[in-house]
Amino acid sequence: MQHVRSHKTMLTSALLAILLFVSLMLPASAATWNLTGDTNVHDPSYIVENGTGTHWVFSTGEGLQVLWSSDGKHYNRSLPIFTSRPSWWSQYVPNHTGLDVWAPDIFYYNGTYYLYYSISTFGSKVSAIGLVTTNSISGGVWTDRGMVISSNNSTNYNAIDANIVQGHNGKLYMAFGSWSNGIYVTEISTSTMKPTGNSYRVATKSGGIEGPSLVYNSNTGYYYLFVSIGTCCAGLNSTYKIAVGRSTSPFGPFVDKNGVDMKNGGGTVIDSGNSAWVGPGGQDVYGTNVIARHAYSVAENGAPKLLISDLYWDSSGWPYFN
Repeated sequence: MQHVRSHKTMLTSALLAILLFVSLMLPASAATWNLTGDTNVHDPSYIVENGTGTHWVFSTGEGLQVLWSSDGKHYNRSLPIFTSRPSWWSQYVPNHTGLDVWAPDIFYYNGTYYLYYSISTFGSKVSAIGLVTTNSISGGVWTDRGMVISSNNSTNYNAIDANIVQGHNGKLYMAFGSWSNGIYVTEISTSTMKPTGNSYRVATKSGGIEGPSLVYNSNTGYYYLFVSIGTCCAGLNSTYKIAVGRSTSPFGPFVDKNGVDMKNGGGTVIDSGNSAWVGPGGQDVYGTNVIARHAYSVAENGAPKLLISDLYWDSSGWPYFN
């Protein structure tokens, strides 16, 4: 019996060693974080504040909604960014009323936090992207920097859903746009943080495309364009999915895993939801290792909720998460 027990002990130790080795070699299942607290959001933009380590999430809603967390897991709702309308809103989007603000993007650059956002009305190209700044998110004091780019019925693009990235050359680029007019990219000034020249279309998709997130991964040498395809904002009837393509240039062409140009409808789907979460989209990639997005909770009858996951890259240089 002693011999048998010794044999079992050796076998157990060997199995444990194998499991430990595997756990060290593989990522933690590209884990989706276990979030608690107030996590109701649409179109989240996520950042960790320098110095304080506080996790912040900005999202579509009245006055532009704000969540914060000390540990990245349990979230609380803070005061909105806007309590009154900047005067220029009515000039560029006359039909916009109230304080409904869409699709923010938070970007840190040279000691300042730049918060881009959109004002528009559903189904309209009369839109504008605005900008507010602060040196301390925790301080809660934001300065209005006015209109960044606007659109109307005669422009090629729709000026919503801004996202900023710093490229391999130190230059800054903004992706924006939606639906039949597609996604555009333009270079922005490092001093004004507003466009310096032309905007170039990089993606289209019949049936809906919006919410671009432009990411540069220095490890792979590619720019990645994450987009939301399908339709949003219909609860459990939403058809949003997250798709991606990549390019060696911020201006494209962005192609998917099959080599199809996103300007011609390409895009590799990396999240289409599951039995618990419907319509994932409105995504934001923080750095190159965290992705935030919203999805509709089946358990809560279609409530829009914040999801955050670790983002990983396979051996071929493509992103994935659980």
